Formats: sequence, structure tokens, C-alpha cells
Amino acid sequence: MKQLLEIDQLQVEFQTKRGALTAVQDVVLTMSQGETVCLVGESGSGKSVTSKAVMRLIDYENGRIAAGRIALEGDDLTALSQKELRTLRGKKMAMVFQEPMAAFDPLFTIGSQIIEAILEHKQGNRKQAWERAVYLLQRVGIPEPEIRMNQYPGELSGGMLQRAMIAMALSCNPQLLIADEPTTALDVTIQAQILRLLQELKSEFNMSILLITHDMGIAAEMADKIIVMYAGQIVEQASVQQLFEKPHHPYTRGLLRSITTMESNRSSRLFSIEGTIPSLSELPAGCRFHPRCPYATERCKQESPPLRAVHERLTACWYAEDLVQLADWQLPIGEADAEQISQLTGRTEQPAVAREMLFEVKGLSKFYPIGKGAFSRAKSAIRAVDDVSFFIQKGETFGLVGESGSGKSTLGRILLQLEQATEGEVLFEGKDLAKLSVQHMQEARRDMQIIFQDPYGSVNPRWRVGDIIGEPFDIHESFSKAEKRAKVEALLELVGLSRSMYDRFPHEFSGGQRQRIGIARAIALNPKFILADEAVSALDVSVQAQIVNLLQELQKKLGLTFLFIAHGLNIVRHLSDRIGVMYLGKLVEIAPSEELFLHPAHPYTKGLLSSIPSPDPAKRSEWVEIKGEIPSPANPPSGCRFHTRCPAATARCREEQPELLPIREGHWTACHFPLQPAGKENQ
Repeated sequence: MKQLLEIDQLQVEFQTKRGALTAVQDVVLTMSQGETVCLVGESGSGKSVTSKAVMRLIDYENGRIAAGRIALEGDDLTALSQKELRTLRGKKMAMVFQEPMAAFDPLFTIGSQIIEAILEHKQGNRKQAWERAVYLLQRVGIPEPEIRMNQYPGELSGGMLQRAMIAMALSCNPQLLIADEPTTALDVTIQAQILRLLQELKSEFNMSILLITHDMGIAAEMADKIIVMYAGQIVEQASVQQLFEKPHHPYTRGLLRSITTMESNRSSRLFSIEGTIPSLSELPAGCRFHPRCPYATERCKQESPPLRAVHERLTACWYAEDLVQLADWQLPIGEADAEQISQLTGRTEQPAVAREMLFEVKGLSKFYPIGKGAFSRAKSAIRAVDDVSFFIQKGETFGLVGESGSGKSTLGRILLQLEQATEGEVLFEGKDLAKLSVQHMQEARRDMQIIFQDPYGSVNPRWRVGDIIGEPFDIHESFSKAEKRAKVEALLELVGLSRSMYDRFPHEFSGGQRQRIGIARAIALNPKFILADEAVSALDVSVQAQIVNLLQELQKKLGLTFLFIAHGLNIVRHLSDRIGVMYLGKLVEIAPSEELFLHPAHPYTKGLLSSIPSPDPAKRSEWVEIKGEIPSPANPPSGCRFHTRCPAATARCREEQPELLPIREGHWTACHFPLQPAGKENQ
């Protein structure tokens, strides 16, 4: 096949106050026409820097290519001026960013920005550019493209905006499309649509795709070849089949085993790579992975292994040939070592055991008026939560899943009384929280805490860690300074951090460490209930596993009850005793975790589960994607709210709203025609 992209011994440096910082070193990469190459690795491994170096976007971020060569169809990109590069960007190579709002100017319409790209590269006159832009928006699955052309970025949902960015990237028929975490911020259903779209467009436009991701499931579904990066260097390069069948580097093996799958043992700890990726300013000598590698020797600590050919692939490990011969090297994906199995069997589903009730939610609704001003009445409302009833038992983890806009976070905030309900009751240990006095509510708050998705955004960056974790003591207790410090240091130790971190600031920690600080703060007052709102969504797969293991350990030690909100369905399955599925403000299904995954009764639940990419290239699934996007909660459809996207909808579904009713013991669903378990359809 014709070579499209060649990177040889690439080294990228950034200028800092302390001098030059090497972010990427000795990167070697080749891509053929029509090939999909995935760059994988934890945050800080150099994936995005490598992709931006290809586009020479690092020039605008105080970076430079210090050594090496990047060639696109023979053109040396490292030798071109920015003016010459502008003629290639969009025309020969284009980029889809992780955050589409950062790529679009919010002051200009979607259409004008796509047209501008076409005219810039002299791909036709204004009329032809308009027609091509409309065609591309239609091609990427955006309904009513002529209307969307005149809308601004802020008027489109995340999924639609990502599609519009793909349309803009394709506007001049580039040969190379670089996609940097294009689905990380999206729901699993929209992710499946975007990935399928990229595959279709790759064939239609005969493109090559350089895909950056930390999701090994996406890599397994999309890639022809996978390149694993760690601390700015490539540690393994192989075909997708080779890599998943037998990884040759301990880091690659660790990544694969950190994946949570549908088959993962829920009674065991998740596997995780101990420690964190090193800072670029404090790289270890020798092999950069050796501080976290269980197989490291003195040689690994002193000599850096080169990227060399081993068994028809490239790997940077001194002992690759010997390691792959070990009896336990090829453990199934997501499986932990025997010594890592934790005695967590007490938290698996036990429907026969009656537990005490902690929360009872009855007919809960939350409406936000629209158009209410000084001289006008609200004519409509956003129905964020609409007539929801369920319960949470003491000591259990209740998982809550659904797409963005389904009302999960709003429901969680109402439970904690951070939002006031429009209708309905929230009973906590039998007490109606809405009727408590201010003093009694403050006392109740001791027992109800929250872990946020972004731990950095939820704390004061000017406070030291000790003050952040100790703040609940200032409000609810009257400890001396020494007592408070002792309590906080004990909490730091409990969540796996050092006591010496008491006087450090939040910016000095990694994402996983900051989440541990957030957890320490949440458990400070020994609460009974914790709301974990997307608490692991932004974390790398290995760090995610560490936090999930920590939450399970704390639940067992402290007798905690969790409401765990997330869109990573495999993680929810692993953590939860029971799971509720929300769609457009309503609960459409509640079931024990294993029952829900094995026998989903609602078409929406089945669609969510079918959208999960399989972390096994041998089992590349045909995604049964849910078409379209979630409707506006300001104008929900009549009847069953899912009928506009449901493949099995009937006239009854369009007219009559189904009630949440039991179909089996402990299993409730809101569907006129619930799906039956396999083999029971005709019974």
C-alpha cells in the first residue's frame, strides 16, 4: 500500500520557565493510504502532542520540533513555513478535536465556518461551497441541514456539534484525518454513531485516520494498527490482532487487563497499574515504565530499551521474548491476578436478603420554567425529572445510567436537597427532607455527601489539601488545629495518599490523586450516603480501576450507601447492586445489575448495552445503535418518550405513556411490550 504519513525519530520540546521540556521523543510511525492507526496510552503519554506535531499546531503552543522528520506524501512538514502549512491543513490533512466548542467560533454560524474552509482552499464558488456544506452536514447525519447551516454552535447538542466538526474537517477531502479523543465527552449511544460514521466516511472518501484514544474498546473496534505510548515514547507497535492476542510490553498488558468488560467478575477487584505516569520534568532513568513494572530489573532502572522488532512487531522492553513465555502472561482482558482478588463478595446481589430503607423517592418531579420574566408568564418548562419513584437500601450501590439530558444529575441533586423538587417527596430514613428545619437539614447533611466529576473544579485552588479535606470539620465539629490535622492525615492514608500531602495544593496532583482528595473530603464526617456523580468518567482506564476499587473498599469498611451516576456502563455494572435507567426525565427500567445486563427489558436499555464497544477485535460487534438524539425536555414526545427512536414503536406507544411496572422479581420496566429473555419469547 502507498505510504501516506511517515514520522521518523520525532522529538518535540516546549519552552517553559525552567527551560526546554521534552514532551515526545524518538517517535517512529508510518501510515498507509486507507489505514486506521490508533495512538493509545494514559493521559500525559504524548498522544495529543504527537498528533498536533503532525499538523504543526504545537508552534502556537510554545512548542517546536527539536529533531526528526514528518513527511506527508513525501512533503517534509517540519521544513514548511506556517503559510505553506495553511495550504495543506484542511486540504491534505484535517483534525477533529475532543472538544468541538473549542474548534468553532461561537460568534459565527456553523454554515459560514464550513463555507469559509471550502473557499479558503479554492474548492468552488460561494454557491458551490454552500451546497457542499449542506451535503456534508446531511452526510454526517445531521437532520434538516439547511436549518442547521444558519444556527450557531451554542444551539447544537454535543453529538451534533461533533458531527458538524467532522463535516468541516471533510470539507476539502483530506487524505489524513486526525481524530483526537473525538468521543470522550459523548454518551455511549452518540459515541457508537460517531465511530460508525468515521468508518463509513473512511471508506467513502478513501481516507486514513489517526485516532487518539485511551479507550481500548474503541481501539479494538476501529484500528488496523495500534501504537502504545508511555511518558512521551512508543513502547509497543503492532497490528490490532497481534496486540490483543499477546501484548509484548508490560505496560500494554497492564492497560488491557485494566479494562472492565461485560464478563468481568463483579466479586473481584479490578486490575490496575499501580502508581501514576511520571511528570515530564521528573522522568526516571532507564526504562520510563520501570517504577510501575512488576518485572523491572536493575538493567531496566539504568538502561533505556530501544524500540526493536520482536515477533513481527515493535516493542521497547529488554525482556519481551521471555515475558510472553510466562504461564500467566496471557490472562484474559480485565482479569486480575489471584493475589489481587478482594473479598468483596458481600456486595454482590442478594435479592433474598431484606435490607433497611435509606431513601424513598415518591412521585418526584423537577420543572424549570422557560421564558419567565418581569412582564411575562412561563408558558412552558424543562421537565428535567418527571414523576420518578424508586428506593435505595442501606449498604447498597444504586447505579443510575442514561444519556446526557436524561435528568440523572438533577435527580441526584434533589436527593441531597441541593435543588428543591417541584412535586413529590424525598424520604431519608423515613424523614421528608423538604420539611426539615434549617438546623435539622444541616444535621442531615452530615450523612449525605457528594463526589464530583471534576474534583479540581469543586475545590478552591488556593486552599491547601488539608484545608479542603478538613472543611467539613470546621462546619460540623469543633476540633483543635492538632486534632483536625490528625483526622485529615488519617483520611489521606485511608484513601491511599501520603500524610505528607497535607500542605500541598490541588494543582500539584494528578487527576486520580485529586479524585482521592475529593473522596477523602466526602467521607470525612463518616456519612451514610454518598452521591458519586460521574466520579470516574474523566479518568484513564487504569486510574479509573484504582478509584473503583477504593470506593468498594471504603463501602465495605464504612458501611456506605452509594448512588453512582455514570455513562460508562461496564463500570456501573461492576459497582452496582441495582441499576436504574433514565430517559428524558423518567425511569424506564430498574433491575439487579446482572439481570439488567443479561436480560434488558426496555428497548432503550438494550440500545445502551449494544452501543458498548467490545475490547476484543475478534468479537467486533455490529453496533445496534440508537438512532438520533435525545429530544428536548422542554418539548418531550407524547406517549412513550422513547418512541421517536424506538425500532419497535407502535401507535399505542405514540399515544399512551407506559407505567413503570414489575415484570419479574425486582425487575421493573416502563414499556408496553417489554423484551423477553432469550428462549422465552414464545412462552
